[in-house]
Amino acid sequence: MIIIKSEREIELMKTANRIVAETHALLAERVKPGITTIDIDRIAEEYILKCGATPAFKGYNGFPATVCIAVNEQVVHGIPGQRILKDGDIIGLDIGAVKNGYYGDAARTLPVGDVSPIARKLIEVTKDSLNQGIAQARVGNRLTDISHAVQQYAESYGFSVVRQYVGHGIGRKMHEAPQVPNYGVPGRGPRLKKGMALAIEPMINVGGWEVKILSDRWTVVTADGSLSAHYEDTIAITDGDPMILTRL
Repeated sequence: MIIIKSEREIELMKTANRIVAETHALLAERVKPGITTIDIDRIAEEYILKCGATPAFKGYNGFPATVCIAVNEQVVHGIPGQRILKDGDIIGLDIGAVKNGYYGDAARTLPVGDVSPIARKLIEVTKDSLNQGIAQARVGNRLTDISHAVQQYAESYGFSVVRQYVGHGIGRKMHEAPQVPNYGVPGRGPRLKKGMALAIEPMINVGGWEVKILSDRWTVVTADGSLSAHYEDTIAITDGDPMILTRL
């Protein structure tokens, strides 16, 4: 069942999502060659706690950290550790926070130092494919209008869209109905209604769309070792333009 949020609930969700957005802004300043992924995680956790919120991912199904960190060919759910970022890497940061009983969730992929033209293009197209999807999140459209917009845009640049992981509804739980695929034909699924809150999150690969999970049982990587990028925003559907809750 898709839970429709009241205006009061959307206001409560804004707080958690603003904290997520602020954490991303902080990390964007700190991500440089030489920093370790565990240091990034520590900075994020300290900031979320300072805001009176709780890291949403830490302990979720046993995940051991605050930020899901994905470097280069890693797609999602990477565990922070002693890895040192180097010039030319790209890093995906997926962050969640809970405040006042409501969840916020967003992901960004950042260049580390001077990256290759294909890496820069991948990041740009992934971000823009998210924007294409968000633009379809309007009352009266159907769920897969979002999915189709993401896929069509990403594939127009020769990239591929990960199939195995999807966006989701969000609110009092991090993952609510409906699932929001990043691919598919338009005009399918439930009609979009005012008060729906969705986390839309394309994961886009330079090579093929197939992925595999590493032996840590968390880290997802591209099957062919190609670069992957991830962008996510939490949005609320309104009578007009979608309200993006995870941007400052």
